[in-house]
Order: sequence, then C-alpha cells, then structure tokens
Amino acid sequence: MGNYDDIIHLPHHVSTKHPQMSALDRAAQFSPFAALTGHSAAIAETGRLTDTKHELDEDKKKELDQTLQIIKKHAAEKPEIAVTYFVPDDQKEGGSYQQVTGAIKKFDASFPKIIMQNGTIIPIEDIYEVEILNAAWKNI
Repeated sequence: MGNYDDIIHLPHHVSTKHPQMSALDRAAQFSPFAALTGHSAAIAETGRLTDTKHELDEDKKKELDQTLQIIKKHAAEKPEIAVTYFVPDDQKEGGSYQQVTGAIKKFDASFPKIIMQNGTIIPIEDIYEVEILNAAWKNI
C-alpha cells in the first residue's frame, strides 16, 4: 500500500465559501514578475548608435556659404532645395544626419535658420550639405 492510496480516489474539494478562480486569474499568479521595470529599455538605449557631427573643411564651408547666400537672396521665390543636416540626440552624445527636400518657406537671418514649407526648422550651423534643385539658380 502506497502513501496516498487512501485518498487518491476521493472527489476534488470545492469550497462553498469562496468562488472558483478563473483559469486566466490562476495563470496570472504565475506570470513573470518584472522586478527591473525599464531595464530592457535602458539597455536598448545604451546600445543605440549615434553619429558624431562632422566638422567642415574650409573649402566645404566656402561652398556651403555661397549656396546659402543664393538661397537667402531668392528665399521669397521659395526655391526647392535638398538639405542634409545634423540633428542632435536628446538622450545622449551625438545625433543623426537627416535629409529633407522641399521648398523654403522662410530664411530667418535673425536666428540663422531655414524654415521649410513642411514645417522643418533647420539651424544653419547644423547644415552639412545643401543643393538647390531649381536648375535656373544653380549657377548664379
């Protein structure tokens, strides 16, 4: 005779005081506990790569300045341009290079920036490359 032979065939007890728990609630009792909430997000943020801002050489600065002067001169005509610019990262050192193509809404000289028709604001100091897409103004 085994240890539990006397009770093995008895019916399962059902409480008359407490309602039976649903299977979903029972399963929730055994779900993993996230003791380090946000830890995986912090690790992902640390692993996210950013670019460093490139310094322009003198020739590139001169070329960029000439192109920006043309754009400034013709800003009222809303020229189409393609701009590659640096966007600093809010979370950590560095940032990323973005490109936007479209028409200029305004060239703001008081706080040197270009405002595009789509609402993008590009500080002049963050511009890496700009190309005028209107063929008539390229060689002015």
